[in-house]
Amino acid sequence: MRKAAQNPGRQLKPRESLQAVGRTPLEIRYAKSEAKLNSSRKKMLGMILENPGDTFFLSSRELAKRYNVDAATIVRTIQALGYQKFAEFAADLRSHFIMRITPYTALKAASRERRSLAERITHGVEMDLRNMEALRTALDPERVIALSKSVKRARRILIVGIDLAASLSWHLAYGLVHLGFPAEAPVGGTGNVQRRVRTLTSKDLLIAISFGQCLRETVEAALRAKKQGVPTFGITDSERTPIARVCDNSCVASVASPSFGSSYVAPMSVLGGILIACAHTQTSRTLALLRRSAEEDSADHRWYWVPENGRDLD
Repeated sequence: MRKAAQNPGRQLKPRESLQAVGRTPLEIRYAKSEAKLNSSRKKMLGMILENPGDTFFLSSRELAKRYNVDAATIVRTIQALGYQKFAEFAADLRSHFIMRITPYTALKAASRERRSLAERITHGVEMDLRNMEALRTALDPERVIALSKSVKRARRILIVGIDLAASLSWHLAYGLVHLGFPAEAPVGGTGNVQRRVRTLTSKDLLIAISFGQCLRETVEAALRAKKQGVPTFGITDSERTPIARVCDNSCVASVASPSFGSSYVAPMSVLGGILIACAHTQTSRTLALLRRSAEEDSADHRWYWVPENGRDLD
């Protein structure tokens, strides 16, 4: 989890565009150096940027072989971008790949691996476990506790997650409401989300959930909230994503998967941790709410009841 004191969100210039926020560090370096690059270097870097999944794991010699140049040309080219070492370039190239990965590129990469269908399924579960292990190692419970205190203070809590991430935003909002917090996860188009954001003030809280390159609607919601002085918190998969760079604080959970879709195992675990912290920061209040909820559920016959003879299940 990112700590604001050690790695604060980048301060955005008033006129900085959303497009600039969404660019990877490698793209930013390329844009700044483009005027100084000759045509052959531009062509080579363009191919590398367009196909990072095929090149981020290669050494400088292997990269040179891939593009039919000598290793010295590769070194001089990355130095023209401002890198001192090839390892720094390789790290940014991997970050670029993670932020630009699409369902197509993910499945394309996975299809090159010689695995049986059963092995692919097992491999997917193994990656889920690795994502969870990475989260267990990096998670700072104190940061989750700090977020739970912000939740407790907030007049309103808006959770923005679009498309598949809507399942995460809904889950977190449902859990917070169950604990007595005024949370909502708006659905619908851009207009509905932005209208909700416009009503927020410094007494509220916005939680933005998006991964990789990040969806424009979610990033724009976080940008608007910051402009209005609203505290913001992001849940994403890298400290370099637009969400991590825009929000005041963020929690990082990998969504890496060999499938065409992302794995939400680790982000769901983060949400579980947030709900645990929120429940136990005011245990007496939480117990009173849950006791009343249990009594109402019992009176309304919410749960399925099996007759003693069990005939309803025959």
